[in-house]
Amino acid sequence: MAPSPTGFLHIGGVRTFLFNWLFARQQGGEILLRIENTDTSREVEEATEQIQRSLRWLGVDWDGPVRFQLDTAERAVELAHELLAKGYAYEDDGAIRFRQPTDGVVSWTDAVRGHIEFRNDVLKDPVIVRSNGRPLYNFASPVDDILDGITHVIRGEDHVSNTPTQINILQALDAELPVYAHVPNINGENGRKLSKRRDAVALDDFVDAGYIPPALMNFLALLGWSYDDKTTIMSPSELVERFSLDRVVPSPATFDYKKLDWMNGVYLRELDEDEYAHSLETWLREHDIDWPVDRVRATVPLVHEKIEKLSQYPDFVRFLFEDVQPPDGVDGRIVEAAADRLAALDSWNAASIEQALRMLVDELGEKPRTAFQPIRLAVTGAKVSPGLFESLELLGRQAALERLRAA
Repeated sequence: MAPSPTGFLHIGGVRTFLFNWLFARQQGGEILLRIENTDTSREVEEATEQIQRSLRWLGVDWDGPVRFQLDTAERAVELAHELLAKGYAYEDDGAIRFRQPTDGVVSWTDAVRGHIEFRNDVLKDPVIVRSNGRPLYNFASPVDDILDGITHVIRGEDHVSNTPTQINILQALDAELPVYAHVPNINGENGRKLSKRRDAVALDDFVDAGYIPPALMNFLALLGWSYDDKTTIMSPSELVERFSLDRVVPSPATFDYKKLDWMNGVYLRELDEDEYAHSLETWLREHDIDWPVDRVRATVPLVHEKIEKLSQYPDFVRFLFEDVQPPDGVDGRIVEAAADRLAALDSWNAASIEQALRMLVDELGEKPRTAFQPIRLAVTGAKVSPGLFESLELLGRQAALERLRAA
């Protein structure tokens, strides 16, 4: 993978890296992370660190140290001069241009798209080394492929137009061609390619929203690839075992946020209580929400089955950590009766609370849903909350009674 250090890691680039990683691990090969820093005006050291941090968060790794294209600039310039000497390149205002063949076609069998060919006479002669001695991407990339012994180049379909030039350069250098696989673009639900102006597309956006790594990995793996027509939930090890390029489709994939939410909910529910609590604590800490850890852990049984992403947690349980304002229009008769009945309880637990409130509902001649709603509003300040009886138990007798009487 060769991301540009432009300040954020695009989710499309992450998906492409994931395909590389799954293929390399499934084949028992190596995957390299090579930072494209041939354009130093765009290089940001912090972004380079962010790229690595984000990929590790997702659960993918790479072999050996991170490579930078400028690391091999000296060797690239040497090879450019070899091409000059052989007539495959020429000088132009101090720069070096590659001389494209003038007849025939350049073609390859793409592992995703099948046979692709370009007429050589329509390809422009690209600058491969600037007048300042710095190689450009379309030359540095195939040179690095030679030096790194790359066997497979798996990248986005927007690189298809770069491939014929890179193949011609590799052939001029008498190098063996890698297998090329150009994976499909990712479109938003509006059918247009994902855009940082319109969509949440930086990996950090998904971390911030409270998605967890194995769920996001599973979802991204299915953007343009499938194992079969029915299997959706797959662990990282299952994805590695099952991945193959022949199941990658060339047509654009659609980024379905509802499907991602659903899938993340499935993975959250599979966590045991300790893992779930740790995920919540980490997310809250990263968002500067300083709630008592013991109380957060106590809420896990209340929310485990209820939320689809961690960012939904604060609003769902805020009433347990912060004061709430009782909304207008709460049925005072019901909440006053509930306060009196609950105040008389000998023990404060969900079972006792439920028994007392259900008896009260029968005595008042109300339906449970009708009677419990004003109690829920008074205690939580919201129409939707975790289980009412468990919430009352966790909130505590004093706070619960104060809120009921205030309402």
